Amino acid sequence: MTDTLRVVVTGATGNIGTGVVAALADDPTVESIVGVARRTPRWSRPKLWTTGMNLVTATDAQLDALFDGADVVIHLAWLFQPTRDPATTWRTNVLGTIRVVESVLRRGVPALVYSSSVGAYSPGPKDHAVAEDWPTHGWPGAAYTREKSYLERVLDVVERDHPETRIVRIRPGFVFQRGSAQQQRRLFAGPFLPVSLVRPGAVPVVPDIPGLRTQAVHSTDLGEAFRRAAVTPVRGAFNVAADRVVDPGLLAELLGARLVPVPARLARNAVSTAYRLRLVPASPQLFDAVLRIPIMDTTRARTELGWSARYSAGEALGEFLTGLRQGAGLPTPPLRPSMPGGRLGEAATGVGARP
Repeated sequence: MTDTLRVVVTGATGNIGTGVVAALADDPTVESIVGVARRTPRWSRPKLWTTGMNLVTATDAQLDALFDGADVVIHLAWLFQPTRDPATTWRTNVLGTIRVVESVLRRGVPALVYSSSVGAYSPGPKDHAVAEDWPTHGWPGAAYTREKSYLERVLDVVERDHPETRIVRIRPGFVFQRGSAQQQRRLFAGPFLPVSLVRPGAVPVVPDIPGLRTQAVHSTDLGEAFRRAAVTPVRGAFNVAADRVVDPGLLAELLGARLVPVPARLARNAVSTAYRLRLVPASPQLFDAVLRIPIMDTTRARTELGWSARYSAGEALGEFLTGLRQGAGLPTPPLRPSMPGGRLGEAATGVGARP
């Protein structure tokens, strides 16, 4: 690896990508950043040159030219929607990632840093944390967790057959920032969420659902973890999340609400009904997966990457809720504050039927 690095970032304009690009831009050892996105933004950062490319439809020659001469490829590109067409997300997420990996190997890129997820993990405990050696077979019911798990197996083979390539897998919890609020609402809650109610005192109760315990990290902090993985000679998987588990109690604190016990089955039925009626884009299968993902131990990220979170989970989630109320976004196509046609335009996409 050279003294100064040329880094290629796929999915550079999304929730994670904007944090990664910002962290890389501040690193004096990074000479240039090539950002790859399906839609070229009117947005830039120091050292960044952005190109529009669809990783699924691009030719092998186009991909090879993109990665030729790179010191590190950070692969973040991911399609969350359409949840109602898992063949489309499989083609983009799984087959697209495999194409990226194959091109990285053809061009002899020294390092690949891949954005995995807590969703890749098999069901696990909520009362104590698991390390990176916990099985990564995912939850079979949800497309997102199936895809993340499958790609873990792909990278297992790459690590075995290509030890000359440094492979790093970052496994974050849920990723929040103010600027991603409207995108995440569109992806998971849909056009009918009354965001004016997402403020302290407006919501009297929060459902206390057994098993609804997960983790979060601010996009800025996650970007720093990716930067460290890119410039440090480490290999393998790293769990990345802020301290304190995100549970209904934390949400109740942020909203000034009280907890009301709600059986998981009742909550699941409500999500299923809303999904079936096309009121929300997030599937009940994804809800099932969230109830089963384990709590992660982040010791390895702290000790081997020297990483720590500047934002607590509560601060990251609180910033996201503020962004919801304020209609916040960023000047990139995925993170734009609103889409053409506003909420009606969102509804016209089929609420989970189209990306």
